[in-house]
Amino acid sequence: QVQLVESGGGLVQAGGSLRLSCVASGRTFSMHVMGWFRQAPGKEREFVAAISWNGGNTYYSDSVKGRFTISRDNAKNTVYLQMNSLKPEDTAVYYCARRRSQASDVDNQWSYDSWGQGTQVTVSS
Repeated sequence: QVQLVESGGGLVQAGGSLRLSCVASGRTFSMHVMGWFRQAPGKEREFVAAISWNGGNTYYSDSVKGRFTISRDNAKNTVYLQMNSLKPEDTAVYYCARRRSQASDVDNQWSYDSWGQGTQVTVSS
């Protein structure tokens, strides 16, 4: 069972930046698509971004496209989410997740089988 540990969340003013990190245990990190999701209070968990096993393909929700950048370092078993031009509506708990090998969707949370504990991001206006 893989363990995912997120860090880097915090409180930031609108227009600011944060960089989230997610470190994975185990030896199969480089074989999997990795994704970031978020959940705001009273709302369902939503897709934010995903990255292919070698970083060659990245995917973003429309709400973060052009502001967020996902990347990975397979040598460090780490996936990152650089968040720029943050808005109050970006406030949420952010989760990283590992996609199942057999899955095809990148934006469906049910395609992911391992999740971190989440890190809180709060953007003040």
